[in-house]
Amino acid sequence: MNHTPSPELFTWEFATDPYPAYASLREHSPVHRTTLPSGVEAWLVTRYADARQALADSRLSKNPAHHAEDAHGKSRTGIPGERSANLMTHLLNIDPPDHTRLRRLVSKAFTPRRVAEFAPRVQELTDHLIDGFADRGTADLIHDFAFPLPIYAICDLLGVPSEDQDDFRDWAGMMIRHGGGPRGGVARSVKRIRSYLADLIHRKRENPGDDLISDLIRASDHGEHLSENEVAAMCFVILFAGFETTINLIGNGAHALFRNPAQRSVFQNAVDLNDHALLDTAVEELLRFDGPVEIATWRYATEALVIGEQHIREGDPVLVVLAAADRDPARFEEPDTLDLSRRDNQHLGYGHGIHYCLGAPLARLEGRTALATLFHRLPDLQPATSPDELRWRGGLIMRGLRTLPVEFTPGRRTGGAPPGAPGATPR
Repeated sequence: MNHTPSPELFTWEFATDPYPAYASLREHSPVHRTTLPSGVEAWLVTRYADARQALADSRLSKNPAHHAEDAHGKSRTGIPGERSANLMTHLLNIDPPDHTRLRRLVSKAFTPRRVAEFAPRVQELTDHLIDGFADRGTADLIHDFAFPLPIYAICDLLGVPSEDQDDFRDWAGMMIRHGGGPRGGVARSVKRIRSYLADLIHRKRENPGDDLISDLIRASDHGEHLSENEVAAMCFVILFAGFETTINLIGNGAHALFRNPAQRSVFQNAVDLNDHALLDTAVEELLRFDGPVEIATWRYATEALVIGEQHIREGDPVLVVLAAADRDPARFEEPDTLDLSRRDNQHLGYGHGIHYCLGAPLARLEGRTALATLFHRLPDLQPATSPDELRWRGGLIMRGLRTLPVEFTPGRRTGGAPPGAPGATPR
C-alpha cells in the first residue's frame, strides 16, 4: 500500500510549476483520485502509456450526460455557461456517430490547403501587431501580441466582420481573466458570444461569404444540414479551444526560450538559416515541454474499467494530464530538458484518437509564424522581469502566463515573413 503523501495540487504555487507534483504522482499514484477546486471528484491520469490509452478509449465518453449533476441539478464540469446558452452540441461534448458527422463537416476548414492559404494572413496579422509596439522598446507579449493574434485570426476564419472583431476580443478577454475565478464571469461572456453568433448566423444565411460560418450553413452530410444550434456551438468551440491554446503556445514558448538561452540560439539560427525542418521540430518540442493545454477536456466512464491497475467506476470523471504524460521519463529521454532538435517526439499536446485537436495545423502555423517573426524582428528581445515575478493563470485545463513583460532595442525592422517562416523560399 502506498503511504507517500500526495502533493498539493491546484494552488497558486502549483500553477507556477506543476511538474514536480506531476512527477510525484507519476511515480507513486499514476491514476490519482482528487477533489478539484470546484468540488468535483475526478481521476487524474499522469503516465504517458495510460494517458494515450485513455484518450482513445471509447468507454470514456465526452458527453457530460454520463456524469451526475450536483444536488442543485447543476453541472460543475465542462465550459461554464455553455449549457444555459444552448451551446452543448460541439465536438468537445459528443461521441460518435454525432461526433463523426460534425467533425467531417467542420474539418473542411482545416485541410492542409486551407491552412496554407491562410498563412499570408497570419503573417500579416503578426507583423501588424509587432509594428504596434516595435518602436516602444517594451511590450507585454501576452496582451500586445499572443492574445490578439489568434483572436483576429479566428474572427477572419469564422467571417466576423472587422467592425465587430474588437467586441469578440473583449468577450474572449473576459473568458481569459475569469478562467481561474468564478464561473459566472465566463458564463456571462459565453452568453454574449452566443447572442452575437445567433445574429451573425442569421446574417450569413441572408448573405453568405467565403468563411467558415457560411461553409457550415451550406454544408450537408448525406442531405442532413447542421442546425443553427450546431453551427453556433461549433463556432463557439473553435473560438474557445482555438484562441487560448495559441496564446499559451506563443507565451509559454517565448518564456521557455528565455529560460534556455542555448536553445534560444538554436531557434534563432534556425530562423536565420531558413531551417524549416528544425523550426518544425522546435514547435513540437515547445508543445511537449510546457504546452498550452495542461489537462485534456473532461471524459466520463460509461462503464466500470481499469486504467493503470486502478479501478474506475461508471460515471466517474477522468482527466488526462497531458503536461504529466509529456514529461514521462518512460517515454521521453531527459523529459525535463528542452531540446529543440528532439526527433522522437510523439507528444500528446493536442490529444490523441478521434478527439485529436482539429485546429492543430492552424495553431502550429500561428505559433511558428509568431515566434519566428518575433525573434527575427526583435533579435535582442529579453524578459523585463524575473521568472519569479511572473504569474500563471489559474484554471483546470489550460496553462498560460497572465503577462510576459519584455524589453528590446526600439526601432522597427522590416516586416514580412522571416527566412524560416511558412511560405518563405527555402535555401
